[in-house]
Amino acid sequence: MNRLQAEFHRLYLPPSPDGGAIDSGESGRIDAEGRVRAMVLGLARPADWPALSALWRGVQVDLELPAPAIAVNGIDGYQLWFSLSEPVPVAQAFAFLDALRQRYLGNVAPARLSMLPAVDASASRHAPWPPRMPACQAETGHWSAFVAPDLAAVFADEPWLDVPPNPDGQADLLSRIAIAQTAAFRQALDQIRPAAVPAAPDAPGSKIDPPNPEWASASQGLTPKQFLLAVMHDPTVELHLRIEAAKALLPCFEDLRIR
Repeated sequence: MNRLQAEFHRLYLPPSPDGGAIDSGESGRIDAEGRVRAMVLGLARPADWPALSALWRGVQVDLELPAPAIAVNGIDGYQLWFSLSEPVPVAQAFAFLDALRQRYLGNVAPARLSMLPAVDASASRHAPWPPRMPACQAETGHWSAFVAPDLAAVFADEPWLDVPPNPDGQADLLSRIAIAQTAAFRQALDQIRPAAVPAAPDAPGSKIDPPNPEWASASQGLTPKQFLLAVMHDPTVELHLRIEAAKALLPCFEDLRIR
């Protein structure tokens, strides 16, 4: 394993069942319990560093979390890579990114944003995740890469590298990235999570609480199927609620078999 692979493992990959890092040949994956250590928020079409830098600074100043790594995606935009000391459920990771989106990028069109892992990613736990970095992008022939904060603005017009980045230089950039500790992450999530709007006293279902606090924000903007998948695969949700979600999803899979 070279230095770049070692730094990538340190920051973004969940441990393997034997306690080590996942095989260096993989770009990463959701662990056996449907959890992730890496979260990636992207802004593209066009690349807009001033907008994303406000979020990058806010994470540090407002939420007192370590600075996420900055990357160009090799195609059309920037990414921020967040690292957690312990894996969290996919729904919780999505809730955090979505809360950041609402707080710092509320005026940005949703089509320009990407948030990984996707809320239903745990339905396929062996799919590569997060995306390989750095990598040559097939559709452009350019390279994605991590970039230094003081050089990020330089890539606004061309968010890519024309040649493969130096592995030692990439490793040096990642070596300066700190990992967010669990307590600090939870405190930040509580701080930025949108407050739930109380229902009217006589409204149907007004006394029913969400399965866990993350769903107040994680469920916003999801299709019913995505929401049910997220509930079913979240180990923090009570078992009977996960079973009910699975039952509700059965017709979807029955339709697929019929076709």
